[in-house]
Amino acid sequence: MKRSVFAALFLILIGVIFGAVLVSNFDGVDLGLAQNKSVKLGAERSQVKASSELKALNEAFVGVAKEATPSVVSIVVTTKAKKPQDNEFFHFFPDFKFRMPEEEQTQGAGSGVIVTADGYILTNNHVVEDADENGIEVVLSDTRRFKAKLVGTDPLTDIGVVKIDASDLPVAVLGNSDELQVGQWAVAIGNPLALTSTVTAGIISYLGRNIQIIGDNYGVENFIQTDAAINPGNSGGALVNIYGEVIGINTAIATTNARYQGYGFAIPVNLAKTVAEDLILHGKVERGYIGVSISAVDATVAKAAGLEKIEGVLVQDLVEGGAAKDAGIKEGDIILSVDGKLVKAPNELQSIIAGRHPGEKVTLQIWRDKAAIEKHVALKPRPDKSSVAANAGDNNPGDDAAPEKISKPVQFDALGFSVSKADPKIKKERKVDSDIIVSSVKRYSEADNRQIQEGDFIVEADRKEISSVSEFEKLVKSKKPGDALMLRVKSSNGASRFIAVQIPND
Repeated sequence: MKRSVFAALFLILIGVIFGAVLVSNFDGVDLGLAQNKSVKLGAERSQVKASSELKALNEAFVGVAKEATPSVVSIVVTTKAKKPQDNEFFHFFPDFKFRMPEEEQTQGAGSGVIVTADGYILTNNHVVEDADENGIEVVLSDTRRFKAKLVGTDPLTDIGVVKIDASDLPVAVLGNSDELQVGQWAVAIGNPLALTSTVTAGIISYLGRNIQIIGDNYGVENFIQTDAAINPGNSGGALVNIYGEVIGINTAIATTNARYQGYGFAIPVNLAKTVAEDLILHGKVERGYIGVSISAVDATVAKAAGLEKIEGVLVQDLVEGGAAKDAGIKEGDIILSVDGKLVKAPNELQSIIAGRHPGEKVTLQIWRDKAAIEKHVALKPRPDKSSVAANAGDNNPGDDAAPEKISKPVQFDALGFSVSKADPKIKKERKVDSDIIVSSVKRYSEADNRQIQEGDFIVEADRKEISSVSEFEKLVKSKKPGDALMLRVKSSNGASRFIAVQIPND
């Protein structure tokens, strides 16, 4: 018995020694010689000579990260479950879904930017709009966690504000997005794919981008486009400049797979700041209302209007009793600037007016009858379901309507459409005085490309009322190749709009 016990102990001792030898051998060290030898790993030094400019750039990015990261938070939101829509090209990204149980709730994560030391945090509306009661949690960069309350949201700009009960928080420095230029460095900070406090760099690749993601004619889309990597979970985080100043709130991406493919979009901080101030002070946005429906000015519209440059936005329609109509603005006017700030696209005008409040006065420079004039507009409070200026865009108001009954057509081959004298019954039903109705449109022609549609009534040409087919035919034939003609048409659904067409060169 004693011999068996002794044998067992001896085997255990051998096993321990053998195991130690295996571990030592795995490390590649000779136990007997380790104390007398050393291993030199790596070369003495790099042979690359970094320029002072490169060193400065490197330090700049390090400084940006140190300055801005503490003020960017993670926002975890518990919401009612939504059916995913992965077939869209432009994506909001609230939205790294890191838990999706079978019950009627889901959790997602976005980001936010601390804008006051006592806990107000700027984020996106789409991050927090569907949060359950007590369903918003904020995680600071130092890992402290707080329950947050929803202060307010603005779907038309996709801005939201939440509040945590805290003090002495690191506050972001807000820059001036009006001074941005394409090509400037940009750094995105947020919590993509649950990777907290992630910093990526790129440049500003476009300003004033309208991606039509908000889904409302009155939505304000004047995005900063950047190629800094942005992914789901970055929503509401900061886009900053090389000084560590926040210049935008990251919001959306262009993608075919709901992940980063090179193009991200941020709300300019000047607009976000104005909206956030209203939400904090009033719980809602007190936004100025100008009362116009607008569309873009392109080369053809500019030529038809007699503009030397392609600039401004075309007033398609006026709201009855709106600020613009009260100020004497007319349909067909082109708004060139607001308080001296040039506008070149509808979303630029919308963004400027969205930053103003009811009662404020703005000075508009207007192009009318080939001359610039000024109009002073007192903005009005926003009526229900309306705001700022509606973007007429590239709508096709006659798509649902059946073609009208028409007489023998007069063909304009160069433009690709024909007109006829309208039946008096149709004129009465549509409440128009003009006899000129579009009877056909050739596919891919100038008329088709400019969205003239069968069934449209032509009521004006070159800013003059015109009523007969013969009068319209004479006017068109007086134009030379390369000339442009501004038409005002009334669609089958009663909507009125301006369309410019250019006579093709032979």
